[in-house]
Formats: sequence, structure tokens, C-alpha cells
Amino acid sequence: MGTCLLTLTLLTLSANTASSSRIDAEEREYQDENFLRWWNADFIWTFDDLPTTGSVPSYRIPWTGYDYPDVAGGTIAVMRKYDRAFHGGRPLATTFEQMDTTSNKERTVVRGRLFGILRFPVERTPSWHGHCNGWASAAIRHAEPETSVVRNGVTFTPADIKGLLAEIYMYNHSEFLGGVDPAINPGTLHAVLANWIGRGSHPVAMDTALGREVFNYPIYAYASASARRSETSVEVKTNISYTISSDREYDRSQHMHRFKRFHYTLELDDQGNIVGGIYHPGSDQIDMLWVPLHAAASGEEGNERGNPHIEVGEVLSIWRDSVPEEVRNRWFNIDPLPEDAIKTPPQQQSPAEQAVAQQGQASDELDDP
Repeated sequence: MGTCLLTLTLLTLSANTASSSRIDAEEREYQDENFLRWWNADFIWTFDDLPTTGSVPSYRIPWTGYDYPDVAGGTIAVMRKYDRAFHGGRPLATTFEQMDTTSNKERTVVRGRLFGILRFPVERTPSWHGHCNGWASAAIRHAEPETSVVRNGVTFTPADIKGLLAEIYMYNHSEFLGGVDPAINPGTLHAVLANWIGRGSHPVAMDTALGREVFNYPIYAYASASARRSETSVEVKTNISYTISSDREYDRSQHMHRFKRFHYTLELDDQGNIVGGIYHPGSDQIDMLWVPLHAAASGEEGNERGNPHIEVGEVLSIWRDSVPEEVRNRWFNIDPLPEDAIKTPPQQQSPAEQAVAQQGQASDELDDP
């Protein structure tokens, strides 16, 4: 696993005079209900009560994996292995994946003959289509596979197992954590990072693209610095560290990560609660935040569009056989399957205790990028 090296220095910041964008009341209610459901604790909106840094434990950092682009066939190579092991060689899972990766074509204009002067429309699979959400979900919910596993005479390497995990999470349900505008409101961004990663030490996923394209990555650390501008205004710089994908799948991944740097002013109410915010020019922005839920059976509720020729329980059994039990027993997730619910989760501490402990840990782990 790689480690997160991240610090933030707040320079002398100029006051932001633009009007704030308020967080919708329904979104605030949703965040409150959502956090209470998964953590049995109140979502904190009070700026001064939120941890300024947070990270997941070092062993919990999401691994670098492959996003299996549609134009390269998606997960078709490992689907062939799966068919050999479980369908007697009949290309059932393979045929579904081939159909799934070629059916979403879009019209685009390409240059033709005569030195590229002529142009004509063609139907092509967009280059950004792939399994980035499947990989991000798998890397958040599962420890990296370590050993090969044999099923029905077919050997699945750790790289194969990662491909199987990316496939079962491709269309699996997830919990939306905010992003109802073209870019997620900076107030929602700040509060979600501080509650989920700062208080809960739980990684979350993000879609970084603001348009119709989608690029998903797992976030595992953040650090903020702030300066008060008034009783109801605070200027903030926040850096996040997130895992990126690789050029192919590896049995043992070298962890690769990147940073995003946000600069925004938060609007507070008279009680110091975050009620909105606005980005400063030059700040990074992202579309949305989300967290994956447990893998549902393919073709059924929660995974209606998933490959119906993949037995999700079999894939998870293969993964469990590839990872030592002592590793799996430390891997806390919200919404776990009974087989993967760890017996002594660190979240047995109260969120307040977690915030204090995590803030101290993050201070030790974060350094200059």
C-alpha cells in the first residue's frame, strides 16, 4: 500500500465578496438521515466542531486498480475465465460483457480522406466509458487480493479477482453523499469529508467530472486550514488525497495517488453551522460524493443491470479465499454482508472520540506532497 503525504498551508487570503450558494434544506435533511442510518450518530454541521484533518488507517487505503475501459473490452478477459470455471466454457458472462461494452455508442465526427479535410459522422463507444465506479467500489469495500484461488480447475490470480470485483460492482447500488448542482456545494463537500473521513475514518468516492462524463476515484484523506472573515464567514483551503487507476490490472498494485486542492468560503448561521459556500477562482471542483453499498445479486434489486451470469456470492467467496482472515477482520464498511461484518470495529468508539483520535493520527501521517 502507498501512504498519504498531504499538508495544507493557509496563506493570507483575500476576502471573498461573491454571494454564497445555500445548501438546499432537503439535502441537509438527507445528510442528517443518511448519517444517522449508517453511523447511529448525528451528522455535525457546526464548523468549529468538525475535525480539520482525517484519513483512513494506512492498511485501509484503497488500492490502485484498473478501470477496464469499454473500448478495450471491459472485463471480458476475466469473464472468459469465469465461464470456463462455472459455465463449462459456454460464453455466457463473456457475451453479456461484450454486449454491455459495445451498446452505448455515441455519434461523433471524424476526419476522413483528402488529407483529413473531409469529415463524417460515426457511432463510437466514448473513450471514457468503463468500470471506474466498479473499481472504486471494490477498492473501498475490499482488501486487495493477495493469493491466487482455484475454482473448478481454473486459477484466478489476484489481478483476475480484482476484475471480478470490478464487474460485480459495475451497476451495484451506492449511497449518494451530495452533489445536486453542477459542482457539489463547498459546504456539503466540507461537511461530508469531515464527518465520513474525519469522524468515521471511512473512505468515500467522488466523480471528478462536472459534465456528462464520469471519472470516479476513492478519497482516503483530507486536510483543511481556515481563516475567519466574519462571525458568519470562514475562508477555507482543503486538500484531498485520492487513489488513481493504473494502465492495467496487476497482481500486486503499486499505490498511486493524486491531490485536489479546494479553496472556498463557507457561510455559517448564527450558531456556527455550515449553511452554504462558494468556490474561489482557481479552486478545484468535483461533481459529487458517494459511498458503495454491499454487493447485491446480479440482475436483482440493487444491481438490476449487473451481469446476470455472474454469481456475486461466488466472486466474494473467491475474494475471501485470497485475503487472510486477519486482514479481512480489520476492514470496516458500512452496510456489510453478514460474512464480512467485522467483530470489533473501530467505530465502536463514539464519533466524538473518533474525531479526536483521528485528528491526532492524521497530524502524524500528513506531510508535504
